[in-house]
Amino acid sequence: MKLNNSGLLKTSSYINGKWVSAYSGNTFDVVNPYDNSLLAQVSDCGQKETREAIEAAQEAFKVWKNYSADQRGKLLRRWYDLQMENIDDMAAILTYEQGKPFKEAKGEIVYGASFVEWFSEEARRIYGDVIPGHETNKRIVILKQPIGVVAAITPWNFPNSMITRKVAPALAVGCTVVLKPAKLTPLSANALVVLAEEAGIPKGVINVVHGKKASVIGKELTENPIVKKLSFTGSTQVGKLLMEQCAGTVKKLSLELGGNAPFIVFNDADIDKAVQGAIASKFRNAGQTCVCSNRLFVQSEIYDEFNEKLRKELAKLIMGNGMDEGVRIGPLIDENAVKFVEGLVEDAVDNGAKVVCGGKRLKENSGIFHPTILSDVNIDMRVFNEEIFGPIAPVFKFETEEEVIKKANDTPFGLASYFYGNNNSQIWRVAEALEYGIVGINTGMISTTIAPFGGIKESGFGREGSKYGTDDYIEIKYLCMEVE
Repeated sequence: MKLNNSGLLKTSSYINGKWVSAYSGNTFDVVNPYDNSLLAQVSDCGQKETREAIEAAQEAFKVWKNYSADQRGKLLRRWYDLQMENIDDMAAILTYEQGKPFKEAKGEIVYGASFVEWFSEEARRIYGDVIPGHETNKRIVILKQPIGVVAAITPWNFPNSMITRKVAPALAVGCTVVLKPAKLTPLSANALVVLAEEAGIPKGVINVVHGKKASVIGKELTENPIVKKLSFTGSTQVGKLLMEQCAGTVKKLSLELGGNAPFIVFNDADIDKAVQGAIASKFRNAGQTCVCSNRLFVQSEIYDEFNEKLRKELAKLIMGNGMDEGVRIGPLIDENAVKFVEGLVEDAVDNGAKVVCGGKRLKENSGIFHPTILSDVNIDMRVFNEEIFGPIAPVFKFETEEEVIKKANDTPFGLASYFYGNNNSQIWRVAEALEYGIVGINTGMISTTIAPFGGIKESGFGREGSKYGTDDYIEIKYLCMEVE
């Protein structure tokens, strides 16, 4: 891996301002998903190292919480600047360990850094309140204070931005953090920490624990009473387990879990625009996003036209090594991911679906899966009920607005949704009827720093980004004063 700043590539955990190896001496391999070549061997830490990181964060919290909002904001701003100065190297690290195309990786670095920039400014806006007293001799004041040590567990599909949008608001309000990144993508996390240290963020404020056994590290993070809040992005199954484990110490929780996003195209929609929106939503990061379109619903009159136009556009997407110029579809994260999407296609075809295009690997043993369209699908197939997390677009036909709303909401998930149409009355009806935390209307790109990101139902709770992004890291204290 060639970098302009080789110091960004670290393979240890980071505890109390020091790069540390596992006490056991064990490491785990990090490989390039494109060709399975070895990138690094990273320290394989466990419970003891996690506990030390928590204790370091607690000591640092005693100091960090007393920094002024202006001081914290300036340090975060410097961290942002350093990320922008090192964008090419950070994007290269991301592409090598995660697989997404380099241009897309640069976009993630910009997106991730934008949270640091945003919350560097929000640090100064953690306002309290003065409430008129309930009695003439009472004065009521509301304070907002940092909750304490925060545990953050992040996924592999966005190994940069999923970290910054948790860590930045925590630091902005005065919390300290123990971070557990995904074992498949630890190098991006370490690069961020190198720059945080360079920015002057004090030791112990950010700690990173790497380990192959996530359950061991997670158990310590959830059961240790020092940790006051846990933020997790990942599967609903794991999120439910973490909720159970946090119950013993009644931790505050933010959970951004699985999705099953509908993408609805009505007869009066701009079909060409809808096709481009579907590509942007469904095939970004080879379909490995929690907000990507999972089920495409197209009204019957335009069903065949939409499928044909989508097929022609998908044929233009270049597949290959994410570091190569022009590549739009990189590899899936590992062999298990490829086998999973192969199983989804097989199930659909066995039950009557037709493969319009794709449906197979680029070549034997390749981690790259062709962008795929499935037609003649139905609600009994796995592609209707399961999060696909791959470049497969099952296209369902529908007749009426009432029918498609019912099908779109027929899922325990409620993260993101999309629809295309031009009838203003229908736009309001559909937007209000969709049971999702995020609704994209005539757009396939919905993620932005300035808007609250999060879901409802079994997609979790809490919001990241926007002015609401600091709420989950704050305790509200009410002061009632009697005056003479």
